[in-house]
Amino acid sequence: MMMEGRELSPRERQILAEIERTLEADALLARRLRTMRRGVRPWAGPAAALRGHLLAVLAWLAGLTSLVLFVPAAATSSPPLIWGFAGAWVLTLVCVLRLGWRACRRRAALRGPDGPDARDGPDGPLLQ
Repeated sequence: MMMEGRELSPRERQILAEIERTLEADALLARRLRTMRRGVRPWAGPAAALRGHLLAVLAWLAGLTSLVLFVPAAATSSPPLIWGFAGAWVLTLVCVLRLGWRACRRRAALRGPDGPDARDGPDGPLLQ
C-alpha cells in the first residue's frame, strides 16, 4: 500500500530521526522487542497455555495440597502429615513470593526507568 499525500518536511524528518535515535538507545525496549513472544497459538493446545503460567499453577496446586494436608495433620498429629503440610506450605509461599516479584518487575518495566512521574517532554518539564 502506497502512502498518498505530501512528504515529510525537513523539520518532521528531524523529529522522526530524533525519536528513532531515542528508541534505539533504550536497551530495555530493545531487549523486550527481541524477546517478544507471539503468545499461545491456536494450534498449540492447552499444554502451551499452562506452560506460560506454570508458576501460578504450581502455587495453586501447592496451596491446595497444603490445605488438604492441614486438617488431617492437625487432627492426628502424625509426623509424616505434619512434614508434608510444612513442605507444601513452604512451596506455596515460595511460589507466591516469586509471582509477586515477577509482577513488581513487570510493573517497573512498564513504568520505565524514570518512574511514574516522568512527565517531561524533550524540551523540559511540561507541568510548571
